[in-house]
Amino acid sequence: MLNVARNPVRWLLALALMMPGVGTAQTMNTNQTEFAVVGGGCFWCTEAVFQKIPGVKAVISGYTGGTTENPTYEQVCSGTTGHAEVIRIEYDPKQVSYEKLLSYFWDAHDPTTLNRQGADVGTQYRSIILYRNEEEKAIAEKSKAEAQKRFSTPIVTQIVPLTKFYPAERYHQDFYENNPGHGYSRSVIQPKVQKFEQKLNQQK
Repeated sequence: MLNVARNPVRWLLALALMMPGVGTAQTMNTNQTEFAVVGGGCFWCTEAVFQKIPGVKAVISGYTGGTTENPTYEQVCSGTTGHAEVIRIEYDPKQVSYEKLLSYFWDAHDPTTLNRQGADVGTQYRSIILYRNEEEKAIAEKSKAEAQKRFSTPIVTQIVPLTKFYPAERYHQDFYENNPGHGYSRSVIQPKVQKFEQKLNQQK
């Protein structure tokens, strides 16, 4: 059973959107691009934030890190599959590096809260970086150590090898773009995006 009481808004909206044709799935063109996979709470939020980064070509919300093949949203939210809500980021390394993406990652969420971001609570909301090779692992560990200097409490972000990535259902893709007027978008996603855009502008 999903713990509807913890976040009834997200759950009811997900039910309403569970129909064919809702949302748009993004395709990945990896001819001249790389990809990274990270998780920092609700993928509706992280997707919207990373779509704002110059050099990011596409973002897909999905699941990874669990034991069930092709998990559904309901299964992941039950907390029994071990999956995390994550995003797969396609990016142009000539415009933005993996190291820079990770620096944005620390700005996009609170990496010191275990299995939660705000009102979203559960292991599926854990902070996590999935690396594809030893080089990415080293970069991630160095980035985490540097980020720790900015926080007074320990960072709990997991750094683990990427196994399988499962794209989430279509209605989860481009959620903020497709549902800007919804309560969750206005109260949770929009403030995150606006705060992140301010940081981007300061770096120009």
